[in-house]
Amino acid sequence: MSNQFKHETVLLNEAVAGLAIKNNGVYIDATFGRGGHSAEILKQLGPKGRLLLIDKDPLAIAHAKESYKDDERIFVWQGSFKDFPDALQEAGVEKADGLLLDLGVSSPQLDDASRGFSFMRDGELDMRMNPDEGLSAAEWLSKASDEEIANVLYQYGDERFSRRIGRTIVEKRAETPISTTLQLAEIIASCIPMKIQRKELGKHPATRSFQAIRIFINRELDDLIDCLDNSKEFLATKGRLVVISFHSLEDRIVKRFIKAQSSPPQMPRGIPIMESEFDKPKFKSIGKAIKPTKDEVQVNTRSRSAIMRIGEKQ
Repeated sequence: MSNQFKHETVLLNEAVAGLAIKNNGVYIDATFGRGGHSAEILKQLGPKGRLLLIDKDPLAIAHAKESYKDDERIFVWQGSFKDFPDALQEAGVEKADGLLLDLGVSSPQLDDASRGFSFMRDGELDMRMNPDEGLSAAEWLSKASDEEIANVLYQYGDERFSRRIGRTIVEKRAETPISTTLQLAEIIASCIPMKIQRKELGKHPATRSFQAIRIFINRELDDLIDCLDNSKEFLATKGRLVVISFHSLEDRIVKRFIKAQSSPPQMPRGIPIMESEFDKPKFKSIGKAIKPTKDEVQVNTRSRSAIMRIGEKQ
């Protein structure tokens, strides 16, 4: 397995501290990537502790299996983080004491041009976390209507020129198939007025659109909602949920989930209800949202948009 792609783990110490690891607990790194968080979790786990490693990406799974083939505490499972209850079942465990989600794309995925995540390197326009499942970005863009493309770019990327980009993609694909990352990046850049590009100097004009297409192709927000919902049942009492987001839509979903689950249900006014009939809140918010320090951002610029939230199952 090649280690040519280096990965800097975001909020490493803060995330592991947020899990409040018990020596003999069961923990899930549901977005394994290249295992930076996992390596730190293992340092705090005793011989009877368990760590489940989950990832969609077959390369990440191969890396996990090779790295931890001799560690009996480890269980490796390929799939979406939303399906972590299936991984628990296969590992013979009922509930987890901690669930960690580090959302977004890992550095190896961005740095490998063949994966099609980055507009900085020319490669096949794929963008799938698991290249063996679903439609690639190129396949979707070859069939989608200009309206569908525009809606995805606006909904998931807040791209104000989404309509223009959607129309231009449909026009250009009629001339020649859009199959590479630089092809798509150039088409998108041509749709963004130069005065906007000058105002956002240092930010590639295709940033929002690439992010939006990736989120859509991988069903990232749907999977996040399902995963959070599953955490209500499959986290043990006092179990910790730690989520690192890189996109405002993701963070909003996590923030609203923890807030909603930390409050008792809203009952209609004027209806007499005994206190014992109230459901207790399912979660408690732990601390405030955590962001990387200036020092971390300086070392790893990809961490600059990260934000971490912690919830505890009640």
